[in-house]
Amino acid sequence: MSKGFLFSTVPNILCELGSSTKVGELIKKLGTKHAMIVTDPGLRKLGLTDKIQAGIEKEGLKCSVFDKVAEDPPESIVLELIQKCKEIGVDGIVGVGGGSSMDTAKVTAFMAGKTSQTMAEVYGVGKTVGSRLPLIQVPTTAGTGSEVTDISVITTGVAEKKGVVGPQLYADYAVLDGDLTLSLPPKVSAATGIDAMVHAIEAYTSKFKKNVLSDVLAREALKLLSENIRRVCEDGQDRDARGGMLLGSLYAGMAFANSPCAAVHALAYPIGSHFHVPHGLSNSLMLPHVLRFNGGEPKAALMYRDLTGILFPAEAAIQGTDVMVMADGFTQLSHDLKIPVNLSQVGIKETDLEFLATEAMKVDRLMPNNPREVKLQDALDLYTKAYHN
Repeated sequence: MSKGFLFSTVPNILCELGSSTKVGELIKKLGTKHAMIVTDPGLRKLGLTDKIQAGIEKEGLKCSVFDKVAEDPPESIVLELIQKCKEIGVDGIVGVGGGSSMDTAKVTAFMAGKTSQTMAEVYGVGKTVGSRLPLIQVPTTAGTGSEVTDISVITTGVAEKKGVVGPQLYADYAVLDGDLTLSLPPKVSAATGIDAMVHAIEAYTSKFKKNVLSDVLAREALKLLSENIRRVCEDGQDRDARGGMLLGSLYAGMAFANSPCAAVHALAYPIGSHFHVPHGLSNSLMLPHVLRFNGGEPKAALMYRDLTGILFPAEAAIQGTDVMVMADGFTQLSHDLKIPVNLSQVGIKETDLEFLATEAMKVDRLMPNNPREVKLQDALDLYTKAYHN
């Protein structure tokens, strides 16, 4: 091994069916007296936070619930939560939900902790100064990997997304309870599962910070995700498959937190922020086209060959491991799982594509990580292909 690297992740991972009932014990050990559960209204209505709240209160702790988190969390909601935590004396945060809830929980734990910074001052990479409150993350979807990343993406203004990236955003515990994902509808399971696959693929091929440990995690993530995604979409009550998807998503999150995402995500962000398409679906719509584009770069093509056989072993055995086999495999997977396969199916018009391309090129936290340079015309071509697919 000739190239050194730094790998960072959360210090503790609890992976066990039913483990969300232990959150109370864990956050008490961290010294919390008043915990705030951060979630969205849908999950609270489904009762997915009830056992977690009961477990916290069983430990003799006070527990409040903030359930106003929305998709692509707006800064105004985050600021409201931070202020509330300070006013009522919250000293521990529990994020319960998908990426939006966990991203909100991360930045709140920091901003309500020991820091004098404003939100405007922490946007960017490595800008966070200070320490956060105790933080536990409990994912309810197998896709974002947010429970093990140091990244929080917030929507500022009308539709612009900004990231807060800093080591303080790593949680004290990631708690994986497959039972919390049993109620996910098939289409959500499909889109979030492909999102996790994108994390692993982009981590494996990232131009910067790719390393041997992130590679191992990316490959194992893709193995677990590809083996279980059809199972959870066909039978949502398959607890073993649900657990496998959560673990695969976590591995992918650990990989891309250290070897960052690239063009698929950069192109997906404006689709989500301007047209309110769920993040996982936005990624799945762009993935096959970026794969084909990147395959034109010889080094990237070789890396993709490592992954095609893991993702689509039956197809690879007959057609080989060329990146085109992988790209076609994902298009077919989307068809099979009955999720949209082109931009026109999610309300985007052909006249919107130039705007999307311009917006995507602004995502300079991610686009430079792509193994092949993406220029404005390339971005427009990729959106055009995704529109006509």
